[in-house]
Amino acid sequence: MLIQATFGHGMLHRLGLSRGAQDLLSALIDLQEPGGEVRVSQQELAARVGLGKNAASTAMAALVDRHLVLRPEHSYRTYILHPYIAGYESVEALAAAVREAARSIANGTLGEPSAPRYETAPPKRQHRELRAVRGA
Repeated sequence: MLIQATFGHGMLHRLGLSRGAQDLLSALIDLQEPGGEVRVSQQELAARVGLGKNAASTAMAALVDRHLVLRPEHSYRTYILHPYIAGYESVEALAAAVREAARSIANGTLGEPSAPRYETAPPKRQHRELRAVRGA
């Protein structure tokens, strides 16, 4: 059983994640190895949570954009959870990872989990009634 870092979990509600992104993040957390590494394809993740290919791609892009999931360069089928939400084998490993993450965030080499900042908010989804159209 891993000791889960909870620094990031307390602010997840502020990140505006879709239900699909939340489900994908939950699956990543469930499948992680100590330190937050997850070796699984996006297709396997999508199947695990019941998302289609496009929905999974959009959800993963949101997780990466918000710095919750890191994608190593030149690595297929590997994701790394941000140290603030990853799990560790010991309290000492957790403390060391969090200290290193804080240093990396301070020097700009690691993004801090955050909601996207918009100059103007994106439009809200409009629910419109369906109308019948006369056939020609």
